[in-house]
Amino acid sequence: MVDVAREAGVALSTVSRVVNQDPTVGAEFARRVQTAIDTLGYRPDEQARQLRRGTSRTVGVAAREMSARNPVLAEFELGAHHAGLVVFGASTADDVERERAVVLSMAHRGFDGVLVEPIGTDHSYLAAEIASGLAVVAVDRPMSGPPTDAVLSDNAGGVRLAYRQLAAHGHERIAYIGDHERIFTGRERAAAFRACLAADGKAVAGLVHTGETEQERISAAVRSVAAPGVRATALVCGNVTTTLAVLTHLAAEVPRAERPAMVGFDDFPLAGLLDPPLTVVAQHTTEMARAALRLMTARLAETERPVETVTVPVSLLARGSGEIGPRT
Repeated sequence: MVDVAREAGVALSTVSRVVNQDPTVGAEFARRVQTAIDTLGYRPDEQARQLRRGTSRTVGVAAREMSARNPVLAEFELGAHHAGLVVFGASTADDVERERAVVLSMAHRGFDGVLVEPIGTDHSYLAAEIASGLAVVAVDRPMSGPPTDAVLSDNAGGVRLAYRQLAAHGHERIAYIGDHERIFTGRERAAAFRACLAADGKAVAGLVHTGETEQERISAAVRSVAAPGVRATALVCGNVTTTLAVLTHLAAEVPRAERPAMVGFDDFPLAGLLDPPLTVVAQHTTEMARAALRLMTARLAETERPVETVTVPVSLLARGSGEIGPRT
């Protein structure tokens, strides 16, 4: 902190107030201190701060199940336990600032490694932590900024499987409804679908709808692709949240005999019990988790090893909804 104060040209107490997020520090002083922190690679010693305060400001949660909605995390937890590692999890709630706070808090509390499902578009704030030995593995999406190990699904391959399945059953007008393209998986899957249309010599106009995974937006997209001038007879859904929203809309507004054929990206419980059972592109979450754990343990053992990205194949589970021909 003395070095930071000297670099910033401020008092030591000012550095302390900035580090402890005192809102009364002037903006110019805060900027100078933060610039000095970034320049020098300064990291607060969280354990020392805890000793001084007499409190960690950390609360643990020991619930029966926290990973039921994230099968990769569930499998990773199991493998980590067998490897003698303890996993403490926190939700980032798809919020960039919350992600930064959670990951940095874990780093400053002496965690050996962090498994991250990235949200933000700039993870350069982790460069100093990684240089200091923090093992970071990204899952489902790559991280931006410092190179990190990553485990991804074959997003483009999955979309091609879905498109070809519908085309093989006679569909000429296939539409895509997916997540916002600011998200890596949303961007990859939408781009792959556009490439499928281009390969078939079809125009994209009116057939690709991406954005927030909100019911109103997705219902509007379903109405749009069914409207005159588009009249899509089949849908590819970009993720499980989109799939469920599309199913909700169809059940409420579209007679069964008029519903389009459909393939969803991501499997989920009860998908096989729908009428018709839902055809999906299934991600191999067990393989993803095992790959993530392998990368994590390898990085912990050898911090200087080359960065590695593992892409796990996906599979098409044909159950019925994707095997319906165009409605006449």
